[in-house]
Amino acid sequence: MARDSARDASMSDVARHAGVSIATVSNALNHPDKLTESTREKVRRAIDELGFVRNNQARSLAMGQSNTIGLIVTDIGNSFFVDIARGAEEAAHAGSRTLLLANADNSPEKERAYLELFDEARFAGTLVAPFEASTESLSRLRRHGRPVVVLNVALDEADGCSVTVDNEYGGYIAAQHLIDEGCSRLAFVGGPDRLEPLLQRRLGVERAVRDARGRVSLEEIIVPAVNTPEGRVVARRIIDRAPVDRPDGVVAASDLVALGMVQAFHGSIAVPEEIAVIGYDNNNAVRESAVAISTVAQPGFAMGVAAAELVLDEVRSGADHVHRAVTLLPHLISRRSSSLAH
Repeated sequence: MARDSARDASMSDVARHAGVSIATVSNALNHPDKLTESTREKVRRAIDELGFVRNNQARSLAMGQSNTIGLIVTDIGNSFFVDIARGAEEAAHAGSRTLLLANADNSPEKERAYLELFDEARFAGTLVAPFEASTESLSRLRRHGRPVVVLNVALDEADGCSVTVDNEYGGYIAAQHLIDEGCSRLAFVGGPDRLEPLLQRRLGVERAVRDARGRVSLEEIIVPAVNTPEGRVVARRIIDRAPVDRPDGVVAASDLVALGMVQAFHGSIAVPEEIAVIGYDNNNAVRESAVAISTVAQPGFAMGVAAAELVLDEVRSGADHVHRAVTLLPHLISRRSSSLAH
């Protein structure tokens, strides 16, 4: 007799409806090649009639591991993390795995909760793309034998696999671009330094200024968050200064900061004629700005692919897996906000 709700249908129900054993139903779901076509058809027909849905969580508990890879990103509103997710999903699919995406929304508490959830669900592996990795939660996953790959934060290879972008180089090429465009009074807007990618970007800017051998000055403006509102706040403070006290070039630690600054400068300070601005990330938002914003583009898609391939290799290889720290290079995209040539 068919059930009224798919939630009520179990493997036992399917077995009774098809007139076969539970083991036969299990083989139909997991090892169909062991059954004759007629038996497989009887089980398929019973599944359709009852609306049976396999309980993958229970199956994962029984097998000790899921077929799913988890990905936790710090902010799904940033297209950089969307690119990471797309790359990871493609590589997971190629490896016959599924990808489940979770957004920590810049919350360490949410990040820890998702890590614990993925651990309890026995996910095959976990990718974490935060600004800050939760050391305690990551260690717990490793103690439980769960492969973990960290993106955007470099790890010692003894501690696990990681995939990062050379942010110091990214900061360097951003500042060098402004210097090549004729800027001599630079400002770096970013922080806080506890966020490793932002620290490295600042260090890259400092190196470019040092290489200018006294021809370029640098002002560092630390903001509590690298978002559009903070960019507007900084820009308004710059507008209130006398023109001779303003920077003529700004390296923003993120595109959203750069976007907020360009928006606030509108009608008060000409971009790039009076102040050139460059951001970081190649976020979709800056491509549609009234003044197209220059940026340092991170290879998010390639990072996602590399991270998923590393975790899949660890799943397949087990104890024979060799941890790797992969570093990719960003590249400069020059647009109107930093160059009169556009």
